[in-house]
Amino acid sequence: MKLTAPVYILKQKAHALKQGEGIPLSAAFNRIAVSEGFASWSLLQAKAKEMKPRTTRDILAYLNPGDLVLIAARPQQGKTRLALELLLEAAREQRPAFFFSLEYTKKEAEGILQRMTSGNVEPLASLHLDFSDEISADYIIEETAEHLGESSLIGIDYLQLLDQARAKPPLQAQVEKLKAFAKEKGAIILFISQVDRKFEGAERAFPESVDIRLPNPLDLALFNKKLFLKDGEFRL
Repeated sequence: MKLTAPVYILKQKAHALKQGEGIPLSAAFNRIAVSEGFASWSLLQAKAKEMKPRTTRDILAYLNPGDLVLIAARPQQGKTRLALELLLEAAREQRPAFFFSLEYTKKEAEGILQRMTSGNVEPLASLHLDFSDEISADYIIEETAEHLGESSLIGIDYLQLLDQARAKPPLQAQVEKLKAFAKEKGAIILFISQVDRKFEGAERAFPESVDIRLPNPLDLALFNKKLFLKDGEFRL
């Protein structure tokens, strides 16, 4: 059984429920637990510790159809590699998998993938790569709509480049459209994201939502799962 959101988000929902309905916090926690399929909050917490993803395969199993996932880190922390590992794992499971990059060239990405797979081209055959300058929400939808199945995986490299060209729609509108598309198709969309440089002076183990670099307005609540990386470790 997978949780619909990380525990800290479920806690926020419980506090909101307490405020909204004027019920004891313990009752709010238990109601949230029941909605997640557990008899009590304590049972949910115990199970959540067991379910904490530790490997790429664990992360993939943790994701649900319709999820929008933010994979965020400072440079050279492995965010693109992690996204590609998830896409390769999906391809090995015979799921349709797509990687759209406005950052890498075809040659660069293929070189990375060759090293990741030690030259084994079998999973690469099921991973569709696209490096068009036209990449946007509309472009991604047009290129994938007829090829997606339940739990198909789409990786976008990277979030902040989607509206860099003035001719493209605002980032907020694009992410909203992709969220609706993911729900309609039952697909999972991974957004690789930059983290602002100011995080490097913060005394925190991992970046948080406040650290996401946002040159243009975007409601981060559109992403129902966020994965932050630092020094080869990740936190969901």
